[in-house]
Amino acid sequence: MKTTPASITARLSLIAAAGLLGACSSMGSAPMASSQSGLPDTIKVPAGNHLAWETTGTGEITYECRDKANAPGQTEWVFVGPKAVLTDRAGKAVGSYYGPPATWEALDGSKLTATQLAVAPSGAGNLPYQLVKANPASGSGALVGVTYIQRVALKGGVAPAAECNTGKRGQRETVAYQADYLFWKAL
Repeated sequence: MKTTPASITARLSLIAAAGLLGACSSMGSAPMASSQSGLPDTIKVPAGNHLAWETTGTGEITYECRDKANAPGQTEWVFVGPKAVLTDRAGKAVGSYYGPPATWEALDGSKLTATQLAVAPSGAGNLPYQLVKANPASGSGALVGVTYIQRVALKGGVAPAAECNTGKRGQRETVAYQADYLFWKAL
């Protein structure tokens, strides 16, 4: 068989096509596996959903010293809102989490809010586990079709240890926290 420019071009085209097909097949969105076995029943995601996206949120929670409801003369630290960067398992920034209202926003422009369904204790000094039902996402991207979000693997985030008294009313303090946010979609 004689090698001609046309036969070389044909072979290179076949090699390029094979490489492209291989790359595309590895881009599939196969569901990730996540065990629900170690979590409290109240925050387990209902059957019929699969884990679509795993992120870690690292940031801070803001609290404000305010009058305690129905307790004249008493004050307490009140949750104001979160501010965190969401990263994937490789540590690459993929979005943010902020509020109020609690909002998850992917770098692809998709974003959503959610309604809390349940919380459960996660350990002393840590925010509680949480399960929320996602509202429909805006934009297009990773968050479209998300049905539930779980907050797990928590570190920190509880109200400040500093005293909150009438002299500090209106003062804000931030505390560091970290949590995994697991995004689920219907099968």
